[in-house]
Formats: sequence, structure tokens, C-alpha cells
Amino acid sequence: MTRPPSPLTAAFHKGHPALVAFITAGDGNTAANLDALVAGGADVIELGMPFTDPMADGPAIQSANLRSLGAGTTTADVLQYANEFRERHPDVPLVLMGYANPMIRRGPEWFAKAAKGAGVDGVICVDIPPEEDDALGPALRDAGISPIRLATPTTDAKRLPQVLEGSSGFLYYVSVAGITGLQQAATGSIEEAVAALKAATDLPIAVGFGVRTPEQAADIAKVADGVVVGSALVEIIGEYGAQAPAKLQELTSALAHAVHTARA
Repeated sequence: MTRPPSPLTAAFHKGHPALVAFITAGDGNTAANLDALVAGGADVIELGMPFTDPMADGPAIQSANLRSLGAGTTTADVLQYANEFRERHPDVPLVLMGYANPMIRRGPEWFAKAAKGAGVDGVICVDIPPEEDDALGPALRDAGISPIRLATPTTDAKRLPQVLEGSSGFLYYVSVAGITGLQQAATGSIEEAVAALKAATDLPIAVGFGVRTPEQAADIAKVADGVVVGSALVEIIGEYGAQAPAKLQELTSALAHAVHTARA
């Protein structure tokens, strides 16, 4: 199977901003839900690893974590979803997003090797700060997986170089100080923040947290390289269950069109 050297980088260089779509593994029919995101036009997929204490996430994703864990989802299951996704979609970048405990409990080298074997392109670990990069970063980089870091409105010029050091794939800008899904930052503040980040790095900047509608996504896509949508998609799974894929594809298609044409 021949793949581009850097699928994540390629996703942000298609001539338009990228839509990054998030769902939680093990919540509903994961394979069908992932396929719906791809069919709807998502450029990058983020697959959440369920965890008992998802401290950065709001009610929608917390509920998805509980549904997934209640169904018995394990790290092995998440990796299997990833592997099967890679077989179906060899060229769509796949990022695992989650928390340190499931990623390092068997050792960072084990996780990096398993993720690489499952076709994972990048990893976002919410609760390992840049200062503790040694906990996971070297193992990911050795495996050819991009460690994707988070920057926030409180990341100042002094700390930003440390956030960027060793990061690759893209930089995830958390547009609000708080948890996912509940707030929406003003476009003006996002534009200012993205400009500052672009002055410091060549990495693509994807903006997330609180993006729910195509209109909001389009506004952000005018200034950012990518837009991340999670809670609005996860809520569809919670509401529609087995009937979620069609609804997911519908919303993803609207979001993708808004993001891809924002600068037209």
C-alpha cells in the first residue's frame, strides 16, 4: 500500500482549508460513523480514545466516553477500529486523541508501535504537557507518528516555543479557555491568535472547541488552515444511535462545503 510521506501535511495543502472531524471510538457503529465522515468530505479524522476522566471535554463528549466505556471498549478495540479504517481509507489522515493513561500504561514504545501498526498518522495527548514530552513524544517520533500539540489563548510568547518543539502534523489551537462544546470564541480573537501562531511556526493551524455550525466553521476557515468539529458530531451519535451515519454525513458535508469554500 503506497501512501504519501506525510498524509497530515498533505491534508492541509489541498488548496483550501481542511475540515477535521472528531468522534469517539466505540460510541455507536464506529466503522459506519467514520465512513460517513469521509463520505461527507472530512479531510482529517480524529478518533477519540474513551477515558474515565476526559477533563478537557464538555458534556457531549463526556457522555460519548461513558457510552463507549459502558459498551466495553478497550484500547485494543480502538486500535482495531483504526486498522480497519486504514484498510478502507488508505489516504485519509487518522489521528488518535485522548489522555495519557491508556497511551502509556503499557509503555510509550508499545503504544507507538501499536498505533503505527494500525495506520495512525498523529496523536494528540491532552494531558501530557510539552514539559513532559519524554513520556510519549520520542516514542511517537521514532515510530513516524506526529505528536500534535495544543495551543490555547493562555499560551504566551515565552511558552510557545516549547509547545512547538517536537510537534508536527499540525498545531491544534484551542480557541477558548475551557472545555469542548460549550463556548465559541470571537472571530476577531481567533484571527489575532492564528496570526501570532503563524509568525512562530510553519505548521498548519487548526482551530477547534465550540465550532458547531457551517457558518461558524466558514468564519474560522477564512483565517485558519483547518477547522475542528467534534461535539456537534458526537451529539448526533448520541441522539440517533444506529441511524447516525446518514445524519453525520449530512452535517459533515455542510461543514466541509463551508470550510472548503470559505475563501472563494
